[in-house]
Amino acid sequence: MTQEEMCKIIQETALKSYLEKLVAGTSGNVSIYDRETEIMAITPSNLDYRIMKPEDVVLMRTDGTLISCLEDRKPSSEWRLHAKIYEGMDNVNAVIHTHSQHATGFAVTHQTIPVILVEMLPFLGGSIPLAEFGMPATDDVGLNAVKAMTNPPRNCALLANHGVVAVGKNIDQAYIRAVYVEDAASIYYYALQSGIPRAVSHDAEMALREKYHLSKD
Repeated sequence: MTQEEMCKIIQETALKSYLEKLVAGTSGNVSIYDRETEIMAITPSNLDYRIMKPEDVVLMRTDGTLISCLEDRKPSSEWRLHAKIYEGMDNVNAVIHTHSQHATGFAVTHQTIPVILVEMLPFLGGSIPLAEFGMPATDDVGLNAVKAMTNPPRNCALLANHGVVAVGKNIDQAYIRAVYVEDAASIYYYALQSGIPRAVSHDAEMALREKYHLSKD
């Protein structure tokens, strides 16, 4: 993938996340990582997704070294979140950080989301864990996210008092997982209003884990 293609993918995905209300204003961020060249392409800081162009996207190393950046652009303030995930999860090449409303609501109340939908297993790996709070724009946000998504293995996490992170081997996979996090959170929220949500039974979950070749947790 060329650098130009990487930048175009980031711009298109950022705009799509805004239009589908996974983010508001300039919140959230999107990145992809080319492990062959060790280049990370990430959304710039504080730029409206509706006017963002591919050339606004920042190319950098996970250590913070800038490779390509317009003079008036800086990488997302949460670039360390993305960098630590790439460094800590070698099967991940795309990261999406959103502030989708229902999922972030559970992050604010420090609640995890159990396996209430069978789709959560193939798409998210199971229940949605909660990563411990980390100060914004620090390594801790990423380190805590990696911890939440690796033991047991998951493809997403709620970030305490912050938002959501979803990962994938490519941008399409990470994006659909971010969508499913909000979908599960929304359904769980409404279920809580009308009764007591019931998780998928243990036997059914184990059968589905075997079907989708997932760990037994």
